[in-house]
Amino acid sequence: MSNQIDVLTETLTDLVLDRLRTGLAAEGWFQVEASGRHVHLCVDDAKALFGDDYALTWIKDLSQPGQFVGKQRMSVVGPAGRLDNVVVIGPERERTQIEVSMTDARLLGVNPPFRDSGNLADTPSIRIENGDIAVATRGGLIVAERHIHMRPEAAQALGLKDGDRVDFALDSPRPLTFRDVKVRVLETASNFMHIDYDEANAAGFSPGMFGSIKRN
Repeated sequence: MSNQIDVLTETLTDLVLDRLRTGLAAEGWFQVEASGRHVHLCVDDAKALFGDDYALTWIKDLSQPGQFVGKQRMSVVGPAGRLDNVVVIGPERERTQIEVSMTDARLLGVNPPFRDSGNLADTPSIRIENGDIAVATRGGLIVAERHIHMRPEAAQALGLKDGDRVDFALDSPRPLTFRDVKVRVLETASNFMHIDYDEANAAGFSPGMFGSIKRN
């Protein structure tokens, strides 16, 4: 009975928070999340690293529906250094994509471009490892562009469309305005603004903070 109450309480809390974020998004306010280094694997690379009968093991859901943190971890290896214990995000994708910060890239000794997720044309290759097993990717290394996920109703209320660029002010101890933030509009999206940890640390970010789209 106690477990059922806990689940019900968590569900109701999530619904209340989602409604709060929906209302705030229509006014241009979005909760901010910082994204750490991670890997999205294609099926072929996942099989090569974890075996033909692998399955990505769910640990927890992420804010964007359908995406989750997997139990599996791996190393990303570049010419100058390596990053260990890098999280794998599920589900699998058509192509392997590795997202790092500029600080990570310097440690690795590589120079990836700033890209929207999924835009992998002419991106650097990198070595990914699971213990003694290694795979050389076919491109896929990027520094993710900062972006705002929003539902169509929020975009309509703000006069925005998918692919637009906006300025976004983070309300933090070290207030910072991010310029040229890409808008991603999707029916199934959750209303969140995403930055990486370089950007988060520059602004003195901590989880739960909100910011707003700047109006001209």
